[in-house]
Amino acid sequence: MDLGMTIAENLKALREERNLSIGQLSKMSGVSKAMLSELEKGGSNPTINTLWKIANAMNVHYTRLTEQKENGALFVKKEDSVLQSSEDGKYRIRCYFPSTTGRDFELFHVELDENSSHESSGHPNGSEEYIYVISGQLNLKTAAGSYLLHAGDALSFDPAVSHTYINEIEFPLSMMIINYYPA
Repeated sequence: MDLGMTIAENLKALREERNLSIGQLSKMSGVSKAMLSELEKGGSNPTINTLWKIANAMNVHYTRLTEQKENGALFVKKEDSVLQSSEDGKYRIRCYFPSTTGRDFELFHVELDENSSHESSGHPNGSEEYIYVISGQLNLKTAAGSYLLHAGDALSFDPAVSHTYINEIEFPLSMMIINYYPA
């Protein structure tokens, strides 16, 4: 199943579970009714920030909107993983393992172009984010401070407030991110 149809099915199911109209979800999330309607029809490929707004409004993990049904072992080839990008295309995030009922974390590979930044809205309260820099350099700005990470460095922090990933060098940044959602 393609990403658009997966999001369509998950969004509609989550909205109906909560007895929300498209209008109510629009007010809660700040995403237009037209965009939500298109998403539920599978007719749109939303940006990362759009999915975060919807997920936060419904108090679910981001990947709850993109998860596919699993049976047994799960082998994920790069070309089969879910790829999304920021509006400008300079921040790309590929989900390998979304959080599910039986999995309380998400695993992402992230790329950020040289001399670029991406602001992430806050995740649900109580969540934790773990970053491992594969190559390049990351300047992470959070409410708690700024952290400069080089290849091989790792950091965990409270992602409940907005945070910004910054690549200030002339080399692309590659990193792995785990978002953990304790029960």
